[in-house]
Amino acid sequence: MKKRDVIWEDISYILSSKHRKNILKLLGDPKTPTQLKSETGLHFNSVSRTLNELVKKGFAECLNPKQKLTRFYRITNKGKKLLEEIGKLK
Repeated sequence: MKKRDVIWEDISYILSSKHRKNILKLLGDPKTPTQLKSETGLHFNSVSRTLNELVKKGFAECLNPKQKLTRFYRITNKGKKLLEEIGKLK
C-alpha cells in the first residue's frame, strides 16, 4: 500500500466517527479524559474508548501511562498532519 493510500485510510477512519474527530481536535493541549468528558458532553466510557483507539492508531499519546488516575493525553505529530489533511478537504 502506498503512503498516500495510508493517509486516505486514516482520514476515512477519523471522519467515520465524529467523536474521534472532535476529541483529536481537542488534544492540542494535554487533557485528561475527565476534561474531555466535560468539553464534549460524552459519557466517560465513550471518551476512554475513543482515546484508546486514537492511541492505538498513533494519532494521540498518553503522557503518563504509569499513572492509574489523571492520565494526560495529547495529539501526536501524525495526528496533527492528519487533521491538516482533513482541513484541506473542506
